[in-house]
Amino acid sequence: MKSFAKINVFLKVVGTRGNYHEILSRFVLCEQLFDEIYFERSNSFAIECDNKEIKENIIKKAIDELKKAGFSNELDEFFSSHKIIINKQIPIGAGLGGGSSNAATFLLMVNDELNLNIKRENLMQIASKIGADVAFFVSGYKAANVSGIGEIIEEFDDEVPNLSIFTPNVFCSTPMVYQEFRSNFLQYIDVNAAKKMQNLKSKELLEIYKNEELNDLFAPCFKLYPQMNEFRDKFLSGSGSSVFSVK
Repeated sequence: MKSFAKINVFLKVVGTRGNYHEILSRFVLCEQLFDEIYFERSNSFAIECDNKEIKENIIKKAIDELKKAGFSNELDEFFSSHKIIINKQIPIGAGLGGGSSNAATFLLMVNDELNLNIKRENLMQIASKIGADVAFFVSGYKAANVSGIGEIIEEFDDEVPNLSIFTPNVFCSTPMVYQEFRSNFLQYIDVNAAKKMQNLKSKELLEIYKNEELNDLFAPCFKLYPQMNEFRDKFLSGSGSSVFSVK
């Protein structure tokens, strides 16, 4: 099953909640870039990935949350004779949501394959416990305004221009970028700007605003990773390093 990437057309930090950051963001599914996940019969359970840089796959957390939700017996029985194969194409540490997408795709696959019959809204609740972006990928929406710490998903009837996406050979740590924002950019929070952006279509946003205006993580990302400077004329997705432009 294909596990699609996403971009953030805009991302505004609107507050904090303990160690977390509350956001308002436009998520857009990128169907031209995807990983592939499938189940294969096996004598023992394993999660096999062709990207050796991934040490701890988020799918393990998805399995744990499904077990907590009461599906331990079904999972144990199925994975006593199956393993999980992941073919990666979405770069890691790139702001494209690859890990979250993998977890969401796994939830959808297991729900179907094992006939768990979990309703979509309940599956999204489970997804929100796994990671900030997972619920969006479970939702099935092409575009959505995402708020809170990623758990509030509102489908948006969007108009997205044709985009060119590029991922530099730079790993951007999401926790470090957010920490840099909290340490040095928190005073620049503009809730009113975020509320205005959520009502505009992506095509309008990319015509009206500059890159650093659309993404509050632009400044902290480029401060932490000066090798990103050659891409300052592009739009930044999430905490980076992926950038995009309108074709």
